[in-house]
Parts: sequence; structure tokens; C-alpha cells
Amino acid sequence: MHKFKQDGFTLIDVSHTVHDGMITYKGLPAPIICDYLSREDSKKNYGKDASFQIGQITMSSNTGTYVDVPFHRYENGKDLSEMALSAFANLECVKFTIPTDQIEITPADFKNVDIQGKAVLIETEWSRHWATDSYFENHPFVSESAALYLRDNGAIFVGIDSHNIDDTRGKNRPAHTILLGADIPICEHMTNLKSLPKDGFKFFAVPVKVKGMGTFPVRAFGIIED
Repeated sequence: MHKFKQDGFTLIDVSHTVHDGMITYKGLPAPIICDYLSREDSKKNYGKDASFQIGQITMSSNTGTYVDVPFHRYENGKDLSEMALSAFANLECVKFTIPTDQIEITPADFKNVDIQGKAVLIETEWSRHWATDSYFENHPFVSESAALYLRDNGAIFVGIDSHNIDDTRGKNRPAHTILLGADIPICEHMTNLKSLPKDGFKFFAVPVKVKGMGTFPVRAFGIIED
């Protein structure tokens, strides 16, 4: 379920569900999700037939839909705990839709739209390949020139529904380098961006406030006023 109606507005979920054993990025371990304390084992600790479950998860920070902050790329960059909450929440947003047969995203894809002070979401529909081998190969990416354009024209957050914002066929990562170098968070592995309008909505993708980490999963969503 991706859409949640409430009085006066609609919430649109654009994040993948994290589950035991899922693969987000080849070579990184899948999450292990289990009970730390099961309901049955907890019963002896509580009265009146009460029981509780305490879960445990072991996972890479790059799991599911996640946000990168400067520390992910730069040793002295801001980590998750040092980023302002305003970097992830209640962001004015604009969405760009890229043709499904296009791999390289260039400055031309963002022309004639004001992105100053806004989160930029890039819909490629690559998430249709999620959980298949095709997801990892020849995915859409943001070129170096496009990353420079986004930075220089005032984007404050960039998200994409692809396997990586950079071209993983090579070893360079210019989009990460440019955007994170300017304190612009990156959200990767998004989904369901087709359900969001082109603009006129607020966006949230808030990670846990962790010291010493530069990446963490998020529940990313847009809020649309009815």
C-alpha cells in the first residue's frame, strides 16, 4: 500500500519495504531480521497474559530506500547526527520524469524549471526492475554535468528511483562527489514516484540520527494537499 488518505491531504509512500534477506546492492549483506525477545518468551515477564515482541535487525546502512549525507563520501563531512532535520523534512519539491529508454541524465532534463531551494526527485521507472537481476545493470544515472547543474541552481536534496545516482559501470562517482560535497543529501532506490505530481507538494525522507554514519534507510513520502 502506497497511498494514505487523511483529512485534507494524501500521503504517498515512495520507499521500498525492508524485509529479511532482501538484496539492495550486490556485494552488500542482506538484512537479518529476527526476534531478540519473542512474544512467547516474554510472557513470563508480564502479568495478565501480556506479551511483547522485541525485534533485532542486522543490516548494511545501504539497505532499501536510503539517504546519503556528506560523511558517506567525505571523512570530515557531516554525519547523520550533524545534519539539520530541515535537510530531510517538509521540503518543497519538484519531480522530473525521464524517458524509460534514457540512461544518462543531463542538464537538459532540468531546464526551464525553478529548482532553487527545492528537493529534486528523478523518476526513471527503474524501480520496476526491483528484486530482479536487471535492476543492477545499465541503470539510469545523473551525469557529472547534471550534478553540477543541480548544485549550481540551488537544489537542496536529490532523489532517484534507480540503483545508483552514479554510473556504476565505471569507478568514478561524480554525482556523489559533487552533491555531497555541497551538503546536498541523496536518496537512492526510491519507488512509486509516478504517484507524485510534478510539483506543489512537500517531501520527507528522514533517517535515524546516528553518530558516525553517512547512510541510513528512510521512510520517504510526499504530502499532497487535497
